[in-house]
Amino acid sequence: MPSRYWLSLLLLLPLSVVAQPSGPRADSVSADRLLAYTFANDAFFRTDYYFTQGMTLNLVLPVFRKSPVNRILLPGPAGSVQHHGVKLVYDGFTPLRIQDDTIRRGDRPYASYIYAALYRISTGRNRRLTSGLNLGFIGPAAGAKGFQTKVHELLDAPTPRGWDYQVRNDLVLGYEATLEQQLLALGKAAELIGQGRASVGTLHTFAGAGLLLRLGKMNSYFQNLGLASRASRTGLQQFQLYATGQAEGRVVGYNATLQGGLFNRRSPYTLPASALKRAVGQGTVSLVAAYAGLSFRTSAVWITPEFRGSRPHAWVQFGLSAAL
Repeated sequence: MPSRYWLSLLLLLPLSVVAQPSGPRADSVSADRLLAYTFANDAFFRTDYYFTQGMTLNLVLPVFRKSPVNRILLPGPAGSVQHHGVKLVYDGFTPLRIQDDTIRRGDRPYASYIYAALYRISTGRNRRLTSGLNLGFIGPAAGAKGFQTKVHELLDAPTPRGWDYQVRNDLVLGYEATLEQQLLALGKAAELIGQGRASVGTLHTFAGAGLLLRLGKMNSYFQNLGLASRASRTGLQQFQLYATGQAEGRVVGYNATLQGGLFNRRSPYTLPASALKRAVGQGTVSLVAAYAGLSFRTSAVWITPEFRGSRPHAWVQFGLSAAL
């Protein structure tokens, strides 16, 4: 894997903390310091294709309010509480049969990406606005070939043989925004939240809308980001146990994991735009257990076919979060 791609990403990340902010006042910035990790894989449903593995590492710190990227992020309503963070995202995708050592025409291309999302979350009364800039790369430099091969070796699973035909290296550059609004609340036991999301960029371009339902013993969705640092826990429930259900529909404009990168058109195999399903639905159910500054989440995700002739797909995600 070319080390220059990893080096360039690592050099870009410190830019998020070297300039003075132009956005929110200091007294509107949350003092929460949060660290979260997720791991997703489809093996739990006894499949090994399409979205096959993914990881995220998410860090929220007040110092990220100094990011120069904040100059182009949406500020949210006056008086909102601001959280600033950096999230690293890695995902890998394969066709139906990874044992084939030739290109499977009409199937999903091999593809993987890694990028950093530099974002701001603005939370007001029962409303939240999130916006972020995504920067990274798609292609062999993300390291999916070596990662999946090693994992399959450890599990004594079939060796993936088609990664040499994956989508080639290209830039990931994008802008995302999400608006969430509480629609209904029944005390502290149930919440219904409406969600709207849009992404424009070289990796994904889409618009989506959905609903999030939360049930159980929990703090309000808009009180924090699921956890709070010790100084911010006054008046909050220390123990939380709740379930969530989320449904989202998307209108898809561009998907680089299927169509290849926007600038590098030399990938050995991609799907034409006419093969994409322009309407895609996704559902997620989760169970969350949290105490004080620790939280564990397990989720099952389903997605409708993303291109013509493909199948629905499902995977499981585990997440661990801690307030620092």
